[in-house]
Amino acid sequence: MSTKKKSTSSHPKRAFLRGLAVLLPSVLTLWLMVKAYQFIDSAIAEPINGGIRIIVVHTPSYLPLATEYFDIGPSEDVLHRAAAEQEISLTDEKSMQALTIELRTESVDAWWDAHRWMNLLGLLVAAVIVYISGRLVGGWLGRAAYRRIEKIMVAVPVIRKVYPYIKQLVDFLINENDAPKFSSVVAVQYPRKGIWSVGFLTGPTLQTLEKEAPNSVTIFIPSSPTPFTGYTITVPRKDTLDLPLTVEEAIRFSVSGGVLVPDHELGIEAAVPARITTSIEEPDENLDNPKEQEPEEDQS
Repeated sequence: MSTKKKSTSSHPKRAFLRGLAVLLPSVLTLWLMVKAYQFIDSAIAEPINGGIRIIVVHTPSYLPLATEYFDIGPSEDVLHRAAAEQEISLTDEKSMQALTIELRTESVDAWWDAHRWMNLLGLLVAAVIVYISGRLVGGWLGRAAYRRIEKIMVAVPVIRKVYPYIKQLVDFLINENDAPKFSSVVAVQYPRKGIWSVGFLTGPTLQTLEKEAPNSVTIFIPSSPTPFTGYTITVPRKDTLDLPLTVEEAIRFSVSGGVLVPDHELGIEAAVPARITTSIEEPDENLDNPKEQEPEEDQS
């Protein structure tokens, strides 16, 4: 009795896992982007929008002409009717001013809610503030003020335990000028012979070490999954092995714990489409169906 091998694509478990391998990275990326936008909108944009609304509400008190030009605030008829409803005397300036601010706040909030696109104003103002801060820090006076602020931050007992690591992470991910400059990617036997570690060649070693070990280089070996921390070692240049990887590829390799291997390092059999479809090893179906392994009986 001949047997027919089941199609690998018909296995429910493999199909489900293959679907996860295809969809999960995209879904997680979109989820992170949505969460990042929600955080920026609630923690940065919304406070700025609230400040803008407060400024608009109080503008007529300092710029009376703005009331007529921008049509801000309640009209006299609306103000008088509201004063009559609340039994406020028109001669009571303090109470009338408070009532005016209250009605003006309601008017501005209603107009703001009717124009939802105004919420983008907070993001725009935040982007302008970030840009101006970057320009200021680029100058001598800005750098001096920035260093002063950093000294204050690291002087606070609790903040100084967290701030340096957060700053190091942000600098590693964003700030190209302050990010480590790696010349090439190498492999070295560390922490002992027989164990190869991927690292970055940062440059020549210290002069004192160069006298004891000529032609030595300094290598930074990142840790996983946080490549902004690791170990700095000095080894002879002849004990290093140059790898055909870019710095970005090596960082992805380190962050993923060796899962994200560049395509040119996978070999001929690991083509790009096959990386997804064969990332989950397919078990031998004959093990699940031992009866199918039985050979056909000789009918002769």
